[in-house]
Amino acid sequence: MHQSARQAAILRNLDLHGSCTVAGLAAQFEVAGETIRRDIKVMANKGLVERVHGGAVLPDLFREPDFQKRLNRNAEAKKAIARAAAAQVRDGDSLMLDTGSTTAYVARALTQRRDLMVVTNCAEIARTLATNGRNKVYLAGGEFRADDTASFGPAAIRFVERFRVRHAVLSIGAIAADDGFMDFHLNEAEFSRAVIARASRVMVVADRSKFTAQAPVKVGGFAEVDTLITDRPPPAAIAQRLDEAGVTVTIAD
Repeated sequence: MHQSARQAAILRNLDLHGSCTVAGLAAQFEVAGETIRRDIKVMANKGLVERVHGGAVLPDLFREPDFQKRLNRNAEAKKAIARAAAAQVRDGDSLMLDTGSTTAYVARALTQRRDLMVVTNCAEIARTLATNGRNKVYLAGGEFRADDTASFGPAAIRFVERFRVRHAVLSIGAIAADDGFMDFHLNEAEFSRAVIARASRVMVVADRSKFTAQAPVKVGGFAEVDTLITDRPPPAAIAQRLDEAGVTVTIAD
């Protein structure tokens, strides 16, 4: 494959997955890792990608893609994660879900459960789970965001503080070895922290791209989460912090 065609293919991979590793690209294109590193360097100099240790990511990492694009990115991995999360919820359970592409898939997987009590700030998640008339679904109000049909702000936080649930299911923007679970917006992080405080058990659902993503706002440390459900084993540094905090890591397939 010619260099320009290969670089175009790398951009398509990044648009689909958000991040790529040198090793993965080298195997995909059947070239040496050094060839991929040169490609990434050329593309980074043009501002097309950003170089990170062991690979590349799209630029403007601190700006979250729109919701529909996030739904399509790593969709099969998110569906597998959602099935694994739904398997930990029983008929009759109570739970809170925040807004996110992965939690949207979790909501779809939960349509197989009955008699759930659900609290969420996302109208799409509420609609998905309210189609089963045996569920009780409570939707937080507040400042509405059209992109992902979610509400935020003091009103949304006060609303969830009125409930106590068994499970919290959270979708986050990034996982950092130094800081824990991160998100892109302060209002999202504040809402997620309120949810954590009202749940007996906290599950984070995050595909492999979150291990290399960067987000500016801290949601919580590793010790505040009981279970991480993902589609690939975490990098060594993150795996160590998860183990030290006693977080159960489930790899969905």
